[in-house]
Amino acid sequence: MTEAELRASGERRVFGVGQLVAAVRGLVEDAIGRVWVAGEVSNLRRAGSGHLYFTLKDDTAQVRAAFFRADVRRIPFELEDGLAVLVFAECSVYEARGDLQLLVRLVEPRGRGALQLAFEQLRARLEREGLFDVARKRPLPAFPRRIGVVTSPTGAAIRDVIEVTGRRFPATPLLIAPTRVQGEGAEDEIAAALDALTTPHLGVDVVLLVRGGGSIEDLQPFNTETVARAILRSPVPVVSGVGHETDVTIADLAADARAPTPSAAAAAALPDRAALGDRCARARDRLRRAALHGLERRVARLAQRREALARVAPRARLATQRARFEALSRALALGAATAAERERGRFEAAVGRLDLLSPLAVLGRGYAIVWKADPGTIVRRAAECAPGDRLRVRLGEGELAATVSEPDVHAPPRRA
Repeated sequence: MTEAELRASGERRVFGVGQLVAAVRGLVEDAIGRVWVAGEVSNLRRAGSGHLYFTLKDDTAQVRAAFFRADVRRIPFELEDGLAVLVFAECSVYEARGDLQLLVRLVEPRGRGALQLAFEQLRARLEREGLFDVARKRPLPAFPRRIGVVTSPTGAAIRDVIEVTGRRFPATPLLIAPTRVQGEGAEDEIAAALDALTTPHLGVDVVLLVRGGGSIEDLQPFNTETVARAILRSPVPVVSGVGHETDVTIADLAADARAPTPSAAAAAALPDRAALGDRCARARDRLRRAALHGLERRVARLAQRREALARVAPRARLATQRARFEALSRALALGAATAAERERGRFEAAVGRLDLLSPLAVLGRGYAIVWKADPGTIVRRAAECAPGDRLRVRLGEGELAATVSEPDVHAPPRRA
């Protein structure tokens, strides 16, 4: 009915504000209903009830949106301002303010998958907390007494771990905590298994957290804060071997060591028995060579010292002194004979000279020595005698007694 017709009829239909907004709401809900809407999140706020309220906008317009707690819990990532999203919502009107609004049921990030976005957000938040710092990584024990394994009891990962550990170091026992490794709620089971394995009385020195490859949806339990926190509170080192080599999970980043596969995780936790055998053999050879070399040095040194000791031993010293004594004795005997001969010659020469000077030799040539008998003095001149003096005359052979009759003091001496 047109305005002219209404005036002509004299009828006027009046709506209250609430009626009008309700009518508009009905029209919107009936005409539009549930729709997918693309836009950017802004003015995000979280109510105490857990509901999220935000504005969804693009370059030309904006609309209010409400995201209730029950639906919020179903998305793996967190909404944040500036995030480009695609929302599935019921188009309605908020009657209290007369505002058009979206009652959001589902949110997907635009350009990236929800799980990938959730991974990136959680990684960034835990990095800011310093939970991935290298400084907090613990070294793996060189020879673990017991290894704990958190994995599915029926998957290929556990078979790989058993095969590798049996080959590398079969003496180390494995303690397995079976758990689901994918599906809703698997992260809680994984965390509980980690906590159970690391109780002190079990004696586990290192834990392997492993599973085979899969899609990002399959690996989602390992991209949760629940598992990351369980790894961080473990009192022993944790080795993560989740997925294939190209897969990187939050569990890998939180673990003390990351291996590209379950087999590599088992290899990282245990020494290689064959390699240890080779090292022992090389060490044994080096030790043997060093021992032989040292023994040879000591044998040579012992021989040198034995020779030196033999040179200074009492028997050797006595033999040396005896040889010296014999040599000196021979030299002395030879020198003494020579000296005796030399002295004998000197003696004979002296005797000869003495004989030449001896009065007896002179007497032997016809001379005589005359003594007065009293007082026994030698008479050298005739004038020394008087008649009657008694004399002793020593000849070359024998003596004579004589008496002076009259001395002739002028008579020359007669030659014999």
